[in-house]
Amino acid sequence: MGKAKHLIVISEDAMVYEDLQTLRQLPSFGSIWDKCAFVDRVRSVYPTITYPNHTSMRTGAYCGKHGIINNEQTILGEVSSNWEFFNSSVQVGDIFDAAKQAGMTTAAVFWPVTGKHPNIDYLVDEYWPQTPEETTLECFAASGSSPEVIEKIVKPNMHLVDGMHRKHPQGDLFVNACACAMIREFKPGLLMIHPANIDAYRHQTGIFSTKVTHALHEVDLWLGELLKAVKDAGIENDTDIFIVSDHGQINITRVIAINALLAERGLITVGADGEVADYVAISKSTGLSAQIYLKHPENKADYDKTYAILKEMCDDGLYGFSRVYTAEEVMAEEGLSGKFSFVIETDDYSSFNNDWRRPFVRPATNSDYKFGRATHGHNPDKGPQPTLLAFGPDIKPGVHVARRPIVDEAPTYAKILGVELPDADGKAIDEILI
Repeated sequence: MGKAKHLIVISEDAMVYEDLQTLRQLPSFGSIWDKCAFVDRVRSVYPTITYPNHTSMRTGAYCGKHGIINNEQTILGEVSSNWEFFNSSVQVGDIFDAAKQAGMTTAAVFWPVTGKHPNIDYLVDEYWPQTPEETTLECFAASGSSPEVIEKIVKPNMHLVDGMHRKHPQGDLFVNACACAMIREFKPGLLMIHPANIDAYRHQTGIFSTKVTHALHEVDLWLGELLKAVKDAGIENDTDIFIVSDHGQINITRVIAINALLAERGLITVGADGEVADYVAISKSTGLSAQIYLKHPENKADYDKTYAILKEMCDDGLYGFSRVYTAEEVMAEEGLSGKFSFVIETDDYSSFNNDWRRPFVRPATNSDYKFGRATHGHNPDKGPQPTLLAFGPDIKPGVHVARRPIVDEAPTYAKILGVELPDADGKAIDEILI
């Protein structure tokens, strides 16, 4: 077990290596810079979207093993589906399970896919009201916040979020305020936090913009508040802090309705009511990639017909995607598997929706994370890459590691905490550890 008694992981959604040039000049990041070790560029899992990556970041496993392959639940024939909010969807153990079994207290604020996690003592899940009638307090209670967390952590900060979906920066103010309160009140052994305003501003304005720079200044302010909370709690010298990220983004110019194209080719049948009545093959978007499902995947004729159509569309270069992976190829190359038969990868300027109706091509509207000026879901080797910096009693200052896969993060936390992650595909980043 490491020297630290506490571990805090802050995931700054969509923070990339290029942001470090700005962050190092700001007060809070500047104050820790010389103490830090770095993994300059972290390779995300595929698809490079938030929920699959955050599940890999806490399990050390690839998506095909942990089972979270999309932000949304895989419900076919819907334009938009509910998200994967709840831990019950995760198919392997994680760092919270391991820490709790070792007798540590655990906490999470807005870490994705942790709803009703049985081994998180102090939990505020990334969750929001699911109906107009549900209140914000009710939604947090429904997703696993204990009465103690509701009273001591959520209620005092309700003014920041009441009625929100996940607005920025208000939601991030709430996340940070709750995290600071948890540190002071509970001093958990493991705390994982997920603010997302850098991601939101990139979606709104593109990868690099004045607004994104403003987001970095906000992140620096919030880091300062967290560092003060650690000091106030009296655990400053006993805490390792990791500041990590899940994915980058790339700029896009259009959105493609793949299902409308499949319907034109007879693979989707639309009923008189305008809804999907039946299908041979149907797409589920993951932003800059999409997973193609067959109703009867064992039917070779359906498989061959769909594959031929997808390959023809890809070769034409008009329909927004540059590669068609078979399920076997994407598992071998990226550790991604599910009930889909194919995955299509963006042409680097097109995102995908789930609609089966015309028009085929639509503008980027920022109405959804998939449809902003920039977005993600693309192959992990594309675009700016997420980054990692860490400091504390178990960290070697000044070490730079060029690149590691994101599945190595959870095994690193496990090594610090002195616990095992038997389902992990990754390994500890020993180069940064004392």
